[in-house]
Amino acid sequence: MTAESSNTFHSGFVALVGRPNVGKSTLLNACLGHRIAITSPVAQTTRKRLRAVVTTDTSQLIIVDTPGLHKPKDALGKELNRAALGELADVDVVALLIDATKPVGRGDEWVAGHVAASPAYKLLVVTKADIATSEQVASQLEAAQALAHFDDVLVVSAAENFNVDTFVSLVSSRLPEGPKWFPDDMETDATDEELVAEFVREKVLLNCRQEIPHSVGVLCTDINWAKDGHASIEATVLVEREGQKRIVIGHGGQMIKTIGMQARKDIERLFGAPVFLALEVRVRPAWRRDQNEIRRLGYDAGE
Repeated sequence: MTAESSNTFHSGFVALVGRPNVGKSTLLNACLGHRIAITSPVAQTTRKRLRAVVTTDTSQLIIVDTPGLHKPKDALGKELNRAALGELADVDVVALLIDATKPVGRGDEWVAGHVAASPAYKLLVVTKADIATSEQVASQLEAAQALAHFDDVLVVSAAENFNVDTFVSLVSSRLPEGPKWFPDDMETDATDEELVAEFVREKVLLNCRQEIPHSVGVLCTDINWAKDGHASIEATVLVEREGQKRIVIGHGGQMIKTIGMQARKDIERLFGAPVFLALEVRVRPAWRRDQNEIRRLGYDAGE
């Protein structure tokens, strides 16, 4: 390697795409080294495009976490698909994630078709190797590679940090030469309000019954910094029916208290400061079919 090539800096964008729950957000968090994207077993956990910035001595990798691609049932679902597919035309690398523990199906085939049409460098990533057998991994590699042409293939376990550094190194090597897009200390382009709302929504997904997750949206309405360094935060949890509101609040307010306590811990870690978090639950009937509400919550794909 020449001295000139060793000093070459690469920067660019990689989109993580795939079906719901294949591990996109978990991989993004592992690349960054800590949690910034929310995770849960529930489909549609990721509703907003989230960019995480991983800067090394030789590269700056902007990882774009996209909503899981799925068959939409409402206006919200259509917006999530539009947001995910819209990233494919504007990135340098597209990483298609396939869950090693679930058979490759028609949904994966549909996603792979869109990946194949992208002009970007195409990487197949088989995830969750830590909970799959070697036979499952081998079978998934064979089935997934039949879906489209990929420039490279990688097996990872974000939970066990297996091949995460390899992922960063491999993708970085495929980025164009260029300057840094973001400052060294910047880890995401999401606002504080967006991150707060997502951490609150994650706790609703993890604590409430199955009927709640798809019907909940969260909006952070105020962050006020006091002179002593603590933050006072207000956020609104939206649901579609009164019965859902009662579930989120819980008997004697116990559920909303649990949600708030858990979210506050993540927010304090994020801000590095004490936080007072006030949560309100409101009913917005059929908000997932209301384009104005979808836009107000920031779940629309944008222009």
